[in-house]
Amino acid sequence: MDEIVVGIDVGTTKVCTLVGRVEDENSIRILGVGIEPSEGIRKGIVIDLAAASQAIKRSVEKAESTSGLEITTALVSLAGAHVSSVNSRGSTGAPSGIIDAHDINRALEQAQAVAIPHDREIVHVIQRGMTVDGQEGVRAPLGMRGYKIEVETHIITAAAATMDNIRQCVGAAGVEIQQFVLNPLASAEVVLTEQERQMGAAVCDIGGGTTDLAIYVNGDVWHTMVLAVGGNHVTQDIAHGLRLSVAQAEEVKKQYGHAIRAEVGAEEYFSIRPFGEDVDVNINRQDLAHIIEARVEEIFQLIMQEVKRSGYDGLLPAGMVLTGGVAALPGIKRVASAVMGMPVRIAQPENLTGLIDKLGSPAYSTSVGLLRWATAMRDHDAIITVESRSRRRSRGDGFMDFEAIKNWMKRLLP
Repeated sequence: MDEIVVGIDVGTTKVCTLVGRVEDENSIRILGVGIEPSEGIRKGIVIDLAAASQAIKRSVEKAESTSGLEITTALVSLAGAHVSSVNSRGSTGAPSGIIDAHDINRALEQAQAVAIPHDREIVHVIQRGMTVDGQEGVRAPLGMRGYKIEVETHIITAAAATMDNIRQCVGAAGVEIQQFVLNPLASAEVVLTEQERQMGAAVCDIGGGTTDLAIYVNGDVWHTMVLAVGGNHVTQDIAHGLRLSVAQAEEVKKQYGHAIRAEVGAEEYFSIRPFGEDVDVNINRQDLAHIIEARVEEIFQLIMQEVKRSGYDGLLPAGMVLTGGVAALPGIKRVASAVMGMPVRIAQPENLTGLIDKLGSPAYSTSVGLLRWATAMRDHDAIITVESRSRRRSRGDGFMDFEAIKNWMKRLLP
C-alpha cells in the first residue's frame, strides 16, 4: 500500500496543508493542497486562538476536499523567536568492552541530561557525532570494541505554552500532531544536496514573520536559530515610506520590488493611490528598491552576525542556500552574497508530481519539506515515540526508546 503523508506549514502569512503519496525514494505525488491566508499567528506565535484555529481548519478542509482523504494526523512546522538550541555531550562506559545498544542509549540519555526549564519543551535531539575511546568521527559504534563512548547532540527546545497553543489550534481541525519539525530542518529536506551537507552549508528560510537558519557540517546539523524578522518588515517599510496600506505595500513588493536599487532603471515608474490622495500617483521604482535594499541588507547582516556567533562561519565552503517566500525577490541573491561573503543559491521544491501548480516557489519549501521529512523517517511510530517521550523527558520523567532513536538517527545521519 502506498504511503500517505501530511504536512501542515503554519506560517505568519499563510497556512499550507499538503497531502502526498510516496511514489519512490525521490518523488512525491501531491494529492491535496489547502492554502489559506494565515490569521492569528505572528512570528511563529499564536496571538488569536480562534482566528488561528479557523485558518488552520480551512486549510485542512481544502486539502481534504482536493485529495478526497480524511486528515487525522500530520507533521507541523515550528518557528519563532521562542525556539532555542544548545549543544550537549554525554558519555558512558562499556563494561563488556563491546559497545551494545544499551551503552549507546545511556550515552544519549546523559547528553539529554541538561537543565530544561519547566516552561520549555524538547523538539529535536540531533546527534552530531560519536567518540569511542577518544577516536572521533564514529558513525555506527554498535558492536565495536571500546570501553568509553561519548556522544554530542544538538538539542532544540521551544516554549511549551506556544507549542500547546499550536496543538490546540490544529486539534480544533480534528488533526493530531505527530511531530513538530523546525522550519529550516524541513526546508533542508527539499533544498539541500548531500554534497552541501557534507561540505558545510547554511539553509536560510526567510518567511513573512521569521528568518530560520540551520547550519550543516559533515552531514550533521551543527547549529539552528530563528530570527524574529522577515518579509513583513520589508512590507511595513514600504507602507511607511510610500504611505500605502499594508495590503498595497505587499502587492507593490511582489509586482515591482527589487532588492538592488542600482539594477532598476531611473525612468521606471508605476501608478498607485497612497493615503490622502484622490488620484493615482506615479512612483519611481528606484525609490521602492531603495527602501527594500536597506531592509534586506539589514536582515542578512543579522544572519551573518548569528553565523559568526555560532563559530561555524569558516566551515561553510558550500555557502548558503536561500529559500522561503522572500527568496523570490529579484536581486536578493546578489545582496545576500555581498553581505555574507559566501556563495548563495536560491532553491525551491523539485521532483514533485500531481497538484503542483502553486508549489514551484521558494515559499513552499517548508510545506513540501514536511512531507520529505515524513517519508525519510518511514517509521511513523518512531516519530511519535521520540516526540512524545522527549516531551515527557523535558518535564523530568520517562526515557526514550532506543529503537526509536536508532531509526531516527538513521534519518538524521547521511
